[in-house]
Amino acid sequence: MSQRKIAFFGQSENTFNRQLGFMESYLVLSYGAVVGAVCVMFIGGFLKGATGFGMPMIVVSGMSFLTDPKMIVASLVLPLLVTNLIQIARGGLRTALSVLREHWRYILLVCIGVIVSSQFIMYVESRMMYLLLGGPIVALSFVQLLGVRCQISDQSSKGFETVASLTSGVLGGLAGSWGPPTVLYLLAVNTPKAKQMIVQGVIYGCGSVVLLVGHLQSGLLTEKTLGLSAFFVIPAILGMAFGFRFGDRMNHEIYRKTTLALLLLIGANLVGRGATF
Repeated sequence: MSQRKIAFFGQSENTFNRQLGFMESYLVLSYGAVVGAVCVMFIGGFLKGATGFGMPMIVVSGMSFLTDPKMIVASLVLPLLVTNLIQIARGGLRTALSVLREHWRYILLVCIGVIVSSQFIMYVESRMMYLLLGGPIVALSFVQLLGVRCQISDQSSKGFETVASLTSGVLGGLAGSWGPPTVLYLLAVNTPKAKQMIVQGVIYGCGSVVLLVGHLQSGLLTEKTLGLSAFFVIPAILGMAFGFRFGDRMNHEIYRKTTLALLLLIGANLVGRGATF
């Protein structure tokens, strides 16, 4: 394979570092790496369609071998927004409005967490981002796979909801991935599979809009990184279309175990990356 390198939109090293503020060296990808990144985004879209979540985690994990985590977050912003809007549209506007009324508090806290934490992304080390993402995911998913299920009483439900939503928002702002705390919360309150898909779409959709606004303000998104993000929308949508077909065939229990196993594997990978970064 040709060793020729292509730079993101051909900017100079000084311009790139000045605009993004988080790269120590000039970011280049081989043609093979570009193909690999497209494949990772396709797989992430497939999991998004099949389970309602998982795309950010797969993309962060898979593309971490190719580029800096902050660039990965920038690449994710528009694919996340578009795929979440598709997920909402698939459930229908009336259902989406019902979810907004039922989960408005959770959504509001997620948005607050995203908008606040996104302003600190330039100051968080890549290693710390991996560990912050992976540690809680591994612990919580492993416990639930062992058969220990959270039983939330009416008295503690609001407290649990607050912790899960704020954690989801903070992770979303820093790494574009608010799924794990939300999924664990929905599993803990025994939300049916079909409803989970819709609830996740609405929550993540609202979060995606706030993420876009937040990173336009933080400096992570520029004209050039937005172009890169727009490019990755295509493989994400294609993967999601295939994922919808697969996910429609899973029953609730298989869906629950599949999502937990997926969370465990992704979390372990991120912890490993953080420990060796």
